[in-house]
Amino acid sequence: MVLIDYKNVEIRKEENLILKDVTFRQEDSEFLYIIGIVGSGKSSLLKTIYREIPVQKGFAQVFDYDMRKIKRKQIPFLRRKVGIVFQDFQLLTDRSVHNNLQFVLKATGWKDKNSIETRINEVLENVGMEHKGYKFPHELSGGEQQRIVIARALLNSPQLILADEPTGNLDPETGAQIVKLLHEISESGTSVIMTTHNYHWVQHFPAKVKKCEDGELLDI
Repeated sequence: MVLIDYKNVEIRKEENLILKDVTFRQEDSEFLYIIGIVGSGKSSLLKTIYREIPVQKGFAQVFDYDMRKIKRKQIPFLRRKVGIVFQDFQLLTDRSVHNNLQFVLKATGWKDKNSIETRINEVLENVGMEHKGYKFPHELSGGEQQRIVIARALLNSPQLILADEPTGNLDPETGAQIVKLLHEISESGTSVIMTTHNYHWVQHFPAKVKKCEDGELLDI
């Protein structure tokens, strides 16, 4: 099943051309690295997939949505099919891990308390953090915080995870654990796109690779 189909897409931020002629497909359960130096357009490409940056030229389909014609009211439904893992975590610092996850579920329409508790326990177990729900973000290591961010991304059982430089703030050993976890998520049926400037991960955890370079998305 094709989740993303881009043909000759042009990506702009305001008047600046970031990437041109972007063409790629992302299949169900597939793991894709997008590599490239900082500022090469990796994050901008991801932002078009969840419609933070609009697509103005080319053919771009994400799930069943035409990204050039998608209506504002459809964007929340698109985003529920996508889990996003940020480099800088973006956890709410004034509440526990459990309450961070509860907040997201309630914000996306979950109402039944038992279902909410069950889902929180499931995703924490998936990322090996089942005993950390009572902790606050500042009480966790960087790697633990990133595991919680991945748990948060999994809450609504997305078809696609977008991980934007998820190891950027982590030491190599912890980073390896996070990349391994993302591969396990892909193997269990959720498609993953991970951006990175670290070629080490590609060598140690092989998968399909594309590269942002000189304003283009290139096959490797």
